[in-house]
Amino acid sequence: MVLLGLVALAGCSSARITPVPHRAVEFQPWSDAAPAYRFAPGDKVRVQFLRTPEMNEVALVAPDGAIGLRAAGRVQAAGMTAEDLQAAVATASQRVLIAPVVTASLEEASGSLVMVGGSVNRPGAYPLAGRRGALELILLAGGFDAEARMEEVVLIRRGPGDRPMVRTIDVRNFVQGGDTTGDVPVLPSDIVFVPRSRVAEANLWVDQNINRMLPFSRSFGYAINSGRVNGF
Repeated sequence: MVLLGLVALAGCSSARITPVPHRAVEFQPWSDAAPAYRFAPGDKVRVQFLRTPEMNEVALVAPDGAIGLRAAGRVQAAGMTAEDLQAAVATASQRVLIAPVVTASLEEASGSLVMVGGSVNRPGAYPLAGRRGALELILLAGGFDAEARMEEVVLIRRGPGDRPMVRTIDVRNFVQGGDTTGDVPVLPSDIVFVPRSRVAEANLWVDQNINRMLPFSRSFGYAINSGRVNGF
């Protein structure tokens, strides 16, 4: 089980709340470069065999995370990148093919989800169809509640080597019709967390909603503390 601990400290409404890693060695520096897409249940995957094109097919990732192929049988796909899946299908299809050369690509993304929690009206997992920003996902979750800290929205993303990256987003000016750079595009499996303006009661939410579903394979933690960030 992946463990994510969020420590929330009380402060006045004018205090700055910033994510600070407990164990900075486990965090990657933030990068806006999109990580490799990982297939999810509900996605359609195109699998092609270079030497035997008659075996090409488009497969649906089932709820259990597997795809069914004529050449390879059932192969786990959920959580894998295209490169990972290509290798797995090539290995599995050797039961009927000699030295298969396989390519796998995303045909249709229907299983991509983003977790939204904290001071929103309807926290939960929301589908990510096309390009959407953090603010749009928050609005899908019913919008901010009365205690939301719009200038300190926390975004968690899978980084290289499955290590998480974390940053904050100031969407306050964007909401008020000012700075249009305040929103940030979100990617599949991102986590958007909106802290409270006075006390960020994050530990319980994370325990109930993320620990069993967090899309990272290594444990990590960060704290939402008052004060400034010294760097990740």
